[in-house]
Amino acid sequence: MSPSNLEILAYEDTPLGPLCLRRRELLSDPGTVVTEVTLNHQFLMSSLHNDSERALARFALEMHGGSELSVLVGGLGLGYTVQAALASERVAKVEAVELLTPVIDWLEADMIPLSAELKADDRFSTVKGDVYARLMGPPEERFDLILIDVDHAPDDRLDEANGLFYTQEGLRRASRHLAPGGVLGVWSYAESSPFSRALHRVFDEVRVEGVTFYVAMVQEERTDWLFFARGPAV
Repeated sequence: MSPSNLEILAYEDTPLGPLCLRRRELLSDPGTVVTEVTLNHQFLMSSLHNDSERALARFALEMHGGSELSVLVGGLGLGYTVQAALASERVAKVEAVELLTPVIDWLEADMIPLSAELKADDRFSTVKGDVYARLMGPPEERFDLILIDVDHAPDDRLDEANGLFYTQEGLRRASRHLAPGGVLGVWSYAESSPFSRALHRVFDEVRVEGVTFYVAMVQEERTDWLFFARGPAV
């Protein structure tokens, strides 16, 4: 670690603003090193708190119950949702769609904590692309699970162009990419009643889960929100 306790591993400009991968040792817990990502100078994700990212895959798997599952993950990030999906023997393949080329490069260059583990699993693949644009178009294939962890929240988006996805029309389009019995899961740092209502209008079954965790740095609990939906509304 540098004298400032912060090491910048990568810093690149992207269409969404400057993207930074950094690593630091916690002053409050010497020996604990965390990897963090910021986008446009705003905190995006951390290897320290990933309970909700992993729960996104875990809860969706519980809802589906099938086997030989195909999983589409929107947003590679640090890979914790992908890792949780691959942890299940019921999963046959996981495809991660990532908009930002540097994020894929970090994985390939072993710059993130899960690089070696993810690359060693032949069920896993990455593709550069816009998962929202893909889901708004006609499906080339259908997935048993579609897990989205890109925006901060339905009402706090990294790019306003993503907004259509969170509407009734956008969710109808996205649902065409689900195989029969398939589950859509969406991560958010905040609850969203408008998004919940849109899900209920499109899907038969909707589930909203809060995942609460303790943030020692600020000495308080925080809750992330996971939205799940399955089956066409009658």
